[in-house]
Amino acid sequence: MTKLGVNIDHVATVRQARRGIEPEPVWAAAVAELAGADGITVHLREDRRHIQDRDVELLRRTVQCKLNLEMAVAEEIVGIALELGPDQATLVPEKREEVTTEGGLDVLGAGDALASAVERLKAAGVQVNLFIDPVAAQIQGSADIGADGVELHTGQYALASGEEAGERLGELAAGAALAANLGLCVAAGHGLNYLNVMPVTALPQVEELNIGHSIISRAIFSGLERAIREMKDLILEADRSVEKEPG
Repeated sequence: MTKLGVNIDHVATVRQARRGIEPEPVWAAAVAELAGADGITVHLREDRRHIQDRDVELLRRTVQCKLNLEMAVAEEIVGIALELGPDQATLVPEKREEVTTEGGLDVLGAGDALASAVERLKAAGVQVNLFIDPVAAQIQGSADIGADGVELHTGQYALASGEEAGERLGELAAGAALAANLGLCVAAGHGLNYLNVMPVTALPQVEELNIGHSIISRAIFSGLERAIREMKDLILEADRSVEKEPG
């Protein structure tokens, strides 16, 4: 059965827009678990644009399912991961100027820093996945460097339509098959939504999907009416308590 990891980064994005205290990502994680999420995913970026250190610390104490920490191969972030011990670390490429992760990690060109991070995290008991494009050389490189698994970047598939979408799905299918044959756990994610998720889920080797933006986007609308009604009820209740004149 394919597992769902819910990425709650963009709950923190809304909070950081005002540098305030709400919405609370830790609360979002609890709701996600109650709704059936198999894992909680957060990306602690070097620029701390959304998830903050205190979020990861609190999530490590409170999350009951798998905690997956997306992270760059940066010494500061590796140190935090080693200290907190998430269940899984997914190593990703990271650029300050990007809006979101633009592509997979270049395992072949990453050098000693990546190999060292993989070795140290695994020695600490953390499962290590590498976020890569569905390219045979990168998948083989992930196995060679000692990763436990890969997360196949589905961004190009998510952006495609028609015949091209079928071609991109074929690339993901071939990549998933190769990774599984090499003994790697296979996850997939990036850009998946309610319209395109099922073909990726149907790939037999895919064990886990990590999805965030589309879930948070849907939640805004599926919960907006209730949120407005609750606020309106509070206002009406206060009005009744002081017997304001209508108008």
